Amino acid sequence: MAYDRRLAERVRDALKGQRGLTEKEMFGGIGFMLRGNMTCGVLEADLIVRVGPEQHEQAMLRRHVQPFLIRGAPAKGWVRVRPAGTRSDSQLQSWVEAALTAAKRLPSKETGRGAARVRSIGDRDGRRDR
Repeated sequence: MAYDRRLAERVRDALKGQRGLTEKEMFGGIGFMLRGNMTCGVLEADLIVRVGPEQHEQAMLRRHVQPFLIRGAPAKGWVRVRPAGTRSDSQLQSWVEAALTAAKRLPSKETGRGAARVRSIGDRDGRRDR
């Protein structure tokens, strides 16, 4: 299953300047992590966004949003945004900011070994920028 590489590049641009961000291809898509915690990702043509359990219901009320399903069950605190919901840069930025806000509330999961397997945002040759 391929993911929308153009959307992934737009997400990278929206995340630029954030310290502690990494990316990793996984499950047929790509995930963007802050201090080892997933913030958002691209799966097929959709943006997957961690909004947190407190903001889940509110996020589900927005246009072009569906539940993000894991093994057929909705993942509380996560939503799937259809392409029409990320068409403009301001729409995408709004979702990226929501994802960063949710991830910043979580403790770091980064470890020396696990962190070495992911690529830092903006680092095209795989070296980490610490």
